[in-house]
Amino acid sequence: MNLIHVAVALALTGCMVGPDYQRPETKLPTSFSVADGAQENGQAALELDHWWENFHDPVLNDLMNKAFADNLDIVRAVARIEEAEAALREAGALLYPQVDLSSSGARQRVTETGAVPLSSTMPTIRESVNLQLGTSFELDFWGKLRRAREAARAEALGTYFAKDTVSLSLSGLVANNYLLLRSLEAQIAVSQDSLKSREESLTLTRRLFDGGAVSMLDVHQAEVANSNLVAQIADLVRQREVVQHQLAVLTGDLTLRVPDGDIHNLPIPPVPPVGLPSSLLEARPDVREAEQILISENAQIGVAKAALFPTISLTAIYGGESADLSNLLKAPSRIWSAGFGLSLPIFNAGRLSARVDQATARQKQAVAGYQGTIQTAFKEVNDALVTVRQNREREDALNISQESAKKAWQIAENRYKSGYSAYLDVLDSQRTYNDAALTFIQSRQARLTATVDLFKALGGGWKTAQGYEQAEQQAGN
Repeated sequence: MNLIHVAVALALTGCMVGPDYQRPETKLPTSFSVADGAQENGQAALELDHWWENFHDPVLNDLMNKAFADNLDIVRAVARIEEAEAALREAGALLYPQVDLSSSGARQRVTETGAVPLSSTMPTIRESVNLQLGTSFELDFWGKLRRAREAARAEALGTYFAKDTVSLSLSGLVANNYLLLRSLEAQIAVSQDSLKSREESLTLTRRLFDGGAVSMLDVHQAEVANSNLVAQIADLVRQREVVQHQLAVLTGDLTLRVPDGDIHNLPIPPVPPVGLPSSLLEARPDVREAEQILISENAQIGVAKAALFPTISLTAIYGGESADLSNLLKAPSRIWSAGFGLSLPIFNAGRLSARVDQATARQKQAVAGYQGTIQTAFKEVNDALVTVRQNREREDALNISQESAKKAWQIAENRYKSGYSAYLDVLDSQRTYNDAALTFIQSRQARLTATVDLFKALGGGWKTAQGYEQAEQQAGN
């Protein structure tokens, strides 16, 4: 075993060809240009892991738990992690000698009439038993195996971050579909209230027609308005059922029925503090995954370059061989051998150097991919920040519009009942209020959805990149 110990020591003290990884520079502003939230509000979520809990909705929390437990995309992502971890263990095992136990036994009869006559003392029936331990080991002088393990480790880490990306995308889909469901429920409720008012108006108009106070035109107009609203409610109900089916797929529960709720009861989550640093993008799982891809491709250059240098391997066997099984382990039956081999590429028509160039080109592509991912992430955060801000202002304006439209509708109805205005004014005011109320609900949904998009763009919250170290340590073991 001393030979093995020496081989391991020599391999570990060898050099490593190829470039060591250095994170490429990405020129970004130090902070996001449109972060204008209040500092005290932003502090509430600085260390938030489950960002959806900001909505304080137990139904949403339950949907998230189901999605993370049973969603098929998560199951696939976990399986990819297991595959990458196994590949990492395989790459690490190549750094150590392989020891095999082999044995054989044979019984044969040799000819007595062959070209070389047998001596009278030599038996025609012969037996042979062999038992030996053998090992072969490639000395990693140039770091080929260590670079391969470095690449495998980066690929394994990349699968962790890929799963986090899937989880983040999944949580965003669940949250946005849930908000859409609550929005549709609120729109159905508003439309049903409007329908009750229009049915009352239709009844009143028919009575006025019977009394000769209005013409049949008013009756037909009221019937058209009533029927249009019934059709509108039917379409909203259809959309609600479709969204509920989508939530069932996302959570892996095809029998899911979401209990009723009210989008107006959902609080607006905290907004980021002023001066949010752009370095927080390093916590985004897609950015971390892109960097691990770059690390892997960088290490592959070393693997390709090491193939240009000699390959040195050691071999050894130790065991026993005897014609009698009882003597197999005795000293006279002992056998052993030790040796080494060297293989140096002399001529391959540039095939190995071409592989180095390919690995270098892939590393350049990975650099561009990493930098592009960061730039896209920065844009997404800025877009989300401005969307949150503008949706807040839009919702405030639409709330005023909704209240004014309701008052105008009440005035129009009173004037119509008193005979001061035509029924067309009532229809216009009813339609205006219904549209304003629906638009306000949609704006509340858009504001909440923008907050979800902001959480996603920031990688789950405005916290530092700590917490990924645990995954890195796990993949490094």
